[in-house]
Amino acid sequence: MDKLKSEIDLLHARICKALASPNRIMILYTLAEHAYNVSELAEAIELPQSTVSRHLTVLRERRLVVANREGQSVYYSLVDNRILEALDLLRAVLAERLDTQSQLAESVYKNLEEE
Repeated sequence: MDKLKSEIDLLHARICKALASPNRIMILYTLAEHAYNVSELAEAIELPQSTVSRHLTVLRERRLVVANREGQSVYYSLVDNRILEALDLLRAVLAERLDTQSQLAESVYKNLEEE
């Protein structure tokens, strides 16, 4: 149990905090396409360059993205695509729950109409 707690603490500190921002998640999905420099990424996700730069710093510190210098530009890319697989799984869980809630709401509404 101590090992599990230790792993969960690391997971939270290194990954969950990095994923706490929808903008950082959007950056990760965008980087799945190919490597971007900060200005290209800012344009692609429609955020100010300074905001994207701050988010990239967090993602780089947590080792979710890597920066590679090409001439005077720095290009960012994903370290491991499995993070997107994990996010896709979470999105699927969310979509299923939302669908279930929607069906429940429709059922309740239909029952109210029949009364």
